[in-house]
Amino acid sequence: MARHIDIEKERETALQASVAELAAGQPIALPTETVYGLAADATNPAAITRIYETKGRPQFNPLICHMADIAMAERYAVFDPISLKLAEAFWPGPLTLVLPLKPASDIHSLATAGLDTVGIRVPQGFAGDLIRRFDRPLAAPSANSSGKISPTSASHVEADLGQKINLILDGGAAAVGVESTIVKVEEDGRVRLLRPGGIVTADIERIAGKRLERPKKAAAAIEAPGMLASHYAPAAAVRLHATSVLAGEALIRFGGIAIAGEATARTVLDLSPSGDLSEAAANLFDYLKAADASGADMIAITAIPTHGLGEAINDRLSRAAAPRG
Repeated sequence: MARHIDIEKERETALQASVAELAAGQPIALPTETVYGLAADATNPAAITRIYETKGRPQFNPLICHMADIAMAERYAVFDPISLKLAEAFWPGPLTLVLPLKPASDIHSLATAGLDTVGIRVPQGFAGDLIRRFDRPLAAPSANSSGKISPTSASHVEADLGQKINLILDGGAAAVGVESTIVKVEEDGRVRLLRPGGIVTADIERIAGKRLERPKKAAAAIEAPGMLASHYAPAAAVRLHATSVLAGEALIRFGGIAIAGEATARTVLDLSPSGDLSEAAANLFDYLKAADASGADMIAITAIPTHGLGEAINDRLSRAAAPRG
């Protein structure tokens, strides 16, 4: 059973216990503003292997490396001018930049899945303070079994991984609720969106001074976390753009709009009765878990707007609904 520490009530105890676990090569669960992460020393191959083993994660899917600040990130990666502008605008925060590794970087290849690039993010709050105290980057995918719904609370982590790790840091509910936006600036200056997430893409385009290129179809090559076609999946099957619900299905809707058949649904959950996409993003994974826990074999989900944070929400839902190998 994992030890739980409330970071608001016992901040220094949490920092000391976390550094001890990380120094011993053990992964810990910690809160970030996006979702809870399963963090370990990104320079220690044994520690990174424990992340993969704990999650059951394919080793071809790279891990985001979290840094304390831009100065720390520059020790490990090379910044082009556009990436630096984006970092200065959005860090700390839910933006991941895919950057070339420096030749002397000691981030282990297990964390990058053998790529010559690395996804880097600077998280807000406690996670950033911990990285600064530990003084090494933390590889930190979401703290859940691979392909399953990402955790937005310590209780989510406990239910999934509580028997597999030693320490869970409790920081309450994650504020953003979906993972970071992942962007890569190419050598020719093109800016590519690899994964929509917690920062609205229009804001990134404003700082970059150009439009983000979006993939026309699922990428064959894995360049960043969260690019597997089937990902964020509950045990139940997922049916998108539902306009009615069948008896025994779980329903997740949006905007307070009822649909036909709700009275026969196993459970009815509304991501945001007021139609607020920020609220919907924060509730997304929690509601997927609740719908899955209802015992329904199918989760019906109504259409979600595609603008703003709706882009990230729809990306997660399409992956949750994708055929599973």
